[in-house]
Amino acid sequence: MVSPDPKQPGLLIRDTFRYSDLMLVIPPPLVQSLACFDGARTDLELQEELEHSLSIPDSNHLAGQLIEALSKAGFLLDERYANLKEARHQAFAESLVREATYAGSAYPAELEPLQSLMQRYLGATETAPGRVIGIAAPHVSPEGGWQCYQAAYSALTPDLRDRTFVVLGTSHYGKPDKFGLTRKPFQTPYGTGTTNQRLVNQLADQPAVLMEDYCHAVEHSIEFQVLFLQAIYGPDVRVLPILCGSFGRHVNEGGYPEDNDNVKRFLGALGEIAAREQERLTWVLGVDMAHMGVRYGDNFVARADEDEMTLVKERDEHRIARVLASDAQGFWNLVRENGDDDLKWCGSSAIYSFMKAVPQARGTLRRYEQWNIDEQSVVSFAGISFTDKPL
Repeated sequence: MVSPDPKQPGLLIRDTFRYSDLMLVIPPPLVQSLACFDGARTDLELQEELEHSLSIPDSNHLAGQLIEALSKAGFLLDERYANLKEARHQAFAESLVREATYAGSAYPAELEPLQSLMQRYLGATETAPGRVIGIAAPHVSPEGGWQCYQAAYSALTPDLRDRTFVVLGTSHYGKPDKFGLTRKPFQTPYGTGTTNQRLVNQLADQPAVLMEDYCHAVEHSIEFQVLFLQAIYGPDVRVLPILCGSFGRHVNEGGYPEDNDNVKRFLGALGEIAAREQERLTWVLGVDMAHMGVRYGDNFVARADEDEMTLVKERDEHRIARVLASDAQGFWNLVRENGDDDLKWCGSSAIYSFMKAVPQARGTLRRYEQWNIDEQSVVSFAGISFTDKPL
């Protein structure tokens, strides 16, 4: 992405899979040369590109430095990258728990300050009308979206303590039309939770499932929900964690996600579990909505609730209205508008999966927000509660 530091402009590169912990900022004059790292062009062609873009007679040394820097950082598809990837995957496979990846960055790693912070975030419980069967909360940084987290989680009442919470999280890095599962319990500073092994096993053999999906190791969309659930119900809260991969092909090419037979089978199996276990389940969606501004490839600076973002709010509200009505087809028709290249909703697959699995759900919008994730970019999100009958 574009470097957020004006003192160090250029293109910031980091590894979202965390095979490498390093970050590089490529200065603007060198950015164009990255197109040469496509697996087809030669070192000589890289040198020629550098000489052309920088107007220098000899770029042999500079080309070598650039190649070495990218390789050492783990950003080239070479032996070093392969070794980093293998080591990370092996570490996740051998781990007995899904460790708290974002403790110490997105929230405190120590229990006492975390408890104090979560008390501020959560506030008081507000009873929602009807029997609450689920909520939708953001997955942005808790500090950025805490009011919507609070709006959603305040609908959960103490009597739900012994439920299994089916957490449908956005898989930002997972394979399209796939659902990532893990049997590993989630660990946070509160302690180690419980994963419902029985329900995981009932879904594990589905063709659309990736078991022990490494994406769980780096994904925040479920970790943040587990954190809030533990704050409310204690460290051993029981969850069924499901990462929902993008349904992007069905946005770009038309049709609906269940046009893929494997997706249809999975959603059917999830619906069967929802119907059979309905008195023992509560649903939690970890979803964000629109992503606008420079950070996300737009050619304008986005300000929350200003200018272009007022129109974004209107369009978000149209989609949210379809979610509240559990109108999966109507929702998907809106997502397909412009291929979703303009709003870039992050959470459509999890939302759609929920509506197909629990079609009787009806929602109440408890709060909608837009938040400047940086000075030039905005993310929108909401807090929603769901009941099992129309309000």
